Amino acid sequence: MSASTLLVGDVGGTNARFATVHLIDGRLVLDRVESYPAHRFPTFLAGVAAFLDDCTVRPTGGVIAVAGPVTDGEIDLTNSPWRVSERELGELGLNPIRLINDFEALAWGAPIVPSDQLASLGGPEDGDPHATLAVLGPGTGFGVSALIRDSHGQQMAMPSEGGHVCFAPGDPVEDEILRILRRRYDRVSIERLICGPGLLNLHRALAEIDGRESHIDDPAQITEQALADHHSACGATLARFCAILGAVAGDIALTTGARGGVYIAGGIAPRILPFLKVSPFRERFELKGRFQDYMAAIPTRVILHQHAALLGAGRVAFNDPG
Repeated sequence: MSASTLLVGDVGGTNARFATVHLIDGRLVLDRVESYPAHRFPTFLAGVAAFLDDCTVRPTGGVIAVAGPVTDGEIDLTNSPWRVSERELGELGLNPIRLINDFEALAWGAPIVPSDQLASLGGPEDGDPHATLAVLGPGTGFGVSALIRDSHGQQMAMPSEGGHVCFAPGDPVEDEILRILRRRYDRVSIERLICGPGLLNLHRALAEIDGRESHIDDPAQITEQALADHHSACGATLARFCAILGAVAGDIALTTGARGGVYIAGGIAPRILPFLKVSPFRERFELKGRFQDYMAAIPTRVILHQHAALLGAGRVAFNDPG
């Protein structure tokens, strides 16, 4: 796409963020970043129109990242009632306009996030600059993507629905968690455990294992109590959450060959960062049997930048990779 000002968006299960983006000396600059709660607008198109109406310089095209698989320019958002299509967006005067998966946008955005907006979770300072990097993370759901890179500088983002692969228990406690959740779900995926609603599933399963009652019905209560007291029942839940996240991140690193690094995105990790740093995350990440040395050479980082997906969408908008 070639234009001085373009629209970028990041649409999740509960909120949509929009911004205008332009290039200054080859560097992406975001302007007018606005957040719109999904419940305020009956349709996605109404939210986009509200943003465009407030733009001093109206974008003519752009890229919007959405939470779910994009098929033929359309998407039913995985954790939202909104439906989005490139054709309908075109009716607002946006041409060209492109929809991409939100974690595909994060894969493009991760390498250009400033270093002061990244927090280390262990491993070396740098990964292999010519190797694949993986991006994953819990929020309303659980997203997974990778940026494939080669020695010639070629890059390609690989969106996926990796959050819906089966949960693989790593010890007897997790065997029991899986058994409990199978009573409720025919199939227990990663997302049933490692996301906001999944944290509640995990807490209730651990309470049942311990023979305790749990009256908590909001994941935010779990994180709040866990951060206040690491030794509480909620602290045990959050520690198990971080351990499973580390194991899953390691599995994804092995699957994608992510020797360039693993980036944790989503809304949860930055909020629990002090806890995450001292949790079993990195131990479980590296605990891959014969591949433990391979895993030890992979850096793991949390993306703290609130608008990394918008940066990635902007990169796609101006370079139109893939």
